[in-house]
Amino acid sequence: MMKIYIPRDAAARAMGADAVVAAMQAELTRRGMDAQIVRNGSRGMVWLEPLVEVEKDGERLAYGPASPKDVAAILDGNSDKAVGRVEDIPFFAKQTRLTFARCGLIDPLSVAEYEAHGGLKGLRRALGMTQEQITKETTDSGLRGRGGAGFPTGIKWDTVRKAAGPKKYIVCNADEGDSGTFADRMIMEGDPLSLIEGMVIAAIGVGADKGYVYLRSEYPDAIEVMNLAVDAARKAGVLGKSVLGSAHAFDMEIRVGAGAYVCGEETSLLNSLEGKRGVVRAKPPLPALEGFLGKPTVVNNVISLATIPVIFERGAQFYKDFGLGRSRGTIPVQIAGNVKHGGLFETAFGMTLGQLVDDIAGGTAKGRPVKAVQVGGPLGAYFPRSKFDTPFGYEEFDGQGGLIGHAGVVLFDDTTDMLGMARFAMEFCAVESCGKCTPCRIGAVRGVETVDRIAAGDATAIPLLKDLCETMKDGSLCALGGFTPYPVMSALTHFPDDFAAAKEAAE
Repeated sequence: MMKIYIPRDAAARAMGADAVVAAMQAELTRRGMDAQIVRNGSRGMVWLEPLVEVEKDGERLAYGPASPKDVAAILDGNSDKAVGRVEDIPFFAKQTRLTFARCGLIDPLSVAEYEAHGGLKGLRRALGMTQEQITKETTDSGLRGRGGAGFPTGIKWDTVRKAAGPKKYIVCNADEGDSGTFADRMIMEGDPLSLIEGMVIAAIGVGADKGYVYLRSEYPDAIEVMNLAVDAARKAGVLGKSVLGSAHAFDMEIRVGAGAYVCGEETSLLNSLEGKRGVVRAKPPLPALEGFLGKPTVVNNVISLATIPVIFERGAQFYKDFGLGRSRGTIPVQIAGNVKHGGLFETAFGMTLGQLVDDIAGGTAKGRPVKAVQVGGPLGAYFPRSKFDTPFGYEEFDGQGGLIGHAGVVLFDDTTDMLGMARFAMEFCAVESCGKCTPCRIGAVRGVETVDRIAAGDATAIPLLKDLCETMKDGSLCALGGFTPYPVMSALTHFPDDFAAAKEAAE
């Protein structure tokens, strides 16, 4: 039977995928053709969405961006939207797909298809290992937190494993709030079972029997798919009182947040999960020792947990062989902003920022020069072209005054006012602050006022802005206030002309 793949991914749906599905179904009925429409995840090339793939006689050919009027020609095999095999498209062919290997390839809710493409092999291997062996395998892989902090995942797991407590938890941080990021959403909508499998392996490794996915309310498609995937996993015996017939029990729930950016910080998330106000907790104690409901808790990002199955399927050394320095494995780079080829690009650590911007992303959408690139969400530093030779790695970016964060890469062209971007960073912090600590709560508000003084031509406010950033960086309880100085200071340092222009305009 012919299979026709049309994504149910939120980006594809926003571009009209549902209308293409309706038109395709109507055309198939009119022709009396026997074909199955599969709502898969996205392959990650947003400029080609909706991307329709037709599988016939073992060959899978793609068409995009497709619209309802293209359906007849697609079925005839002579559409001008033909792009050939997805694997041959340069943007896709240059990737190293490990975490996202199945995303867009399979029906995300089919356990059978998941298994046919390597799913559950890692879990079955983990079931034959001791807790210590599981945490050691994770440590040996070199996997670090993909949510932004970059903390070694295996060390966090081992801390929870060794912690005393009658109950332990696995909590997945799916509160993906950074601008220009969508990897968590893509994997949850396109390969949710990989996240579930990763959580089960983590649970076996640390001795937990309950897990939660804290998912942002702004992701209705991901919420729906994750709930359906949890049901499918229960029916398949992946979740429940006996995981795949073993003595291990593990079940999980999907919990929906209420729209607070600060709940992406792990202790704020835990407070929210407990039904409390989402404010940052002081550390220590660490969540690994006193987390959800005061019990030892693993808090990992979606991509961290969804990467675990491939590590256990292929082995720690296989994963560790990718990357550079202390940044091992692959990183799903999310390319957005004023860009020609936006989407998800999974690659081994080590590719330079310039390669990503110029070769992979293709520069700006309208061909104007790239002025700045912000890496790491709204709290990330702005990199000028002079720093485009920086390799994608945690320590390498830190050495240049930046951070990888959740690996969102947002492009800005030469018309962008960097003083305005500095103001936006302070305003964002002021709006999103939980209010727990003074440097963040008050500092961000004073920051907006100070940038406005500079914009009005008061150059004497620039030293004050620098001092304010130092105070916020050193005194804030969490990364929201602590990292807001990164975009502000990088804008001031690398684009001084934009600040001088404000003074000149005022004069």
